[in-house]
Amino acid sequence: MQKTLHEVPYGSRAAIKRKIEQIDSFDAFPLADKVKEAIKDALPGLEYRNPTPAQAIAIPAILGQDAKKRTRHPSTKAGLLPTVDAIKREEAADAEQQAREEAEEAAKRELEKRDDMFALEPPPLNKATDPARPRAVILVPSAELVAQVGAVAKSLSHTVKFRAAPISAKNTATVIRSRLFNENGVDIIISTAPLLASIAESNPNILSRVTHLIVDEADSLFDRSFKPSTTEILERATPSLKKLILCSATIPRYLDKYLAARYPDMKRLVTPNLHAIPRRVQLGVVDVNKDPYRGNKMLACADTIWQIGKASGDYDPVEGREPLQTKRILVFVNEREDTDEVAQYLVKKGIDAVAFHRDTDPGRQAKALASFTGTGKEDDKQPESPSSNSTGKCRLPNTKVIVTTDLGSRGIDTVAVRHVILYDVPHTTIDFIHRLGRTGRMGRRGRGIVLVGAGDRADVVKEVKDAMYRGEALI
Repeated sequence: MQKTLHEVPYGSRAAIKRKIEQIDSFDAFPLADKVKEAIKDALPGLEYRNPTPAQAIAIPAILGQDAKKRTRHPSTKAGLLPTVDAIKREEAADAEQQAREEAEEAAKRELEKRDDMFALEPPPLNKATDPARPRAVILVPSAELVAQVGAVAKSLSHTVKFRAAPISAKNTATVIRSRLFNENGVDIIISTAPLLASIAESNPNILSRVTHLIVDEADSLFDRSFKPSTTEILERATPSLKKLILCSATIPRYLDKYLAARYPDMKRLVTPNLHAIPRRVQLGVVDVNKDPYRGNKMLACADTIWQIGKASGDYDPVEGREPLQTKRILVFVNEREDTDEVAQYLVKKGIDAVAFHRDTDPGRQAKALASFTGTGKEDDKQPESPSSNSTGKCRLPNTKVIVTTDLGSRGIDTVAVRHVILYDVPHTTIDFIHRLGRTGRMGRRGRGIVLVGAGDRADVVKEVKDAMYRGEALI
């Protein structure tokens, strides 16, 4: 299991560590003034108003500076800002070039003007941009991520003035067409890979002007299921492409091998903590084979959730010491078929739980996310243990649960998630990293709990827990 990830030597990690510096402001980056203004004014409620470690290393590198700042895994937002900056600079250069051409044309017409009453002015040059040819494309693996990245882009665009078109299978054909073929043009397309690949097949020129391509969650978008669509988009955009940015929390060996063969000169930005779980995330283990569960993993899961729900309120170290009103918990299963079964059992045990996976009806997905991210209402009823709650009449208050798979979780905003339950022991180290990485985000503390039952690799769980305790990478 430990061979699935690309290994970064600890000597290299130490070298990177020695270069780490703190950056407390976006003013340290040579971004356009309008971009900096957008960060400060257009996103007042955003928690990452100061550069994240990913942005601290990725933005200078993308802008062509030496990466001498604090580092971490590159992220979509680390690529979005310099991409917007590049678009605005290219627009300014295009406007300047257009002004020169128009001035030259005017001078030429003046020289060639006939000195008679029938002389006519030629029609003005039409410099309209084909609205179906954006400058930048951001690829993500899920419709939920399309919406999230689209929301950030829209907030920035109020100040920077660019047009973003977020499209996914959740949108109707009419909405997709109106966003892509807007009469005012489009600067950035944010889309899932299969959708954009299918659009590009019938509209080949749509990617003919792309200069920046960002592939978020690259480990997913270059796996067997997404790779054909992703590579098709990449091939169509290559002639005009200036920058290709791949963002991923993990570098699987298949991705490492592909990049080494396809892009041997690609610059890689990693951190000392690549493939490591942050120390602020703790990992607990529940032995399902022991009393009182006696092999009943569903009961163990329900009981664990009730214990979390009944415990004293979680505190948010970032937003203050006020207890969080609602506890949000993610439960991970290995197979999407199990999501509904586990969620239904938890509901019977009085837990507000919903299933979430790629095949879930879009309407149900929207309701599930709205329920999970919304504020729970107070309930004066005293909770009881699920082991004595077989009728499900008693409800656990102020606790919301989503049962999902690894891929299903990619579009869920998990900043408020403090607890992650690994119902199934992950198949790979990659899954361990992604599941436990859903908590403890943005400097917060988090806790993972893995349920170990019959047939599960308890030795692997111990190995992961020991590595986390020592702060080592899971390779």
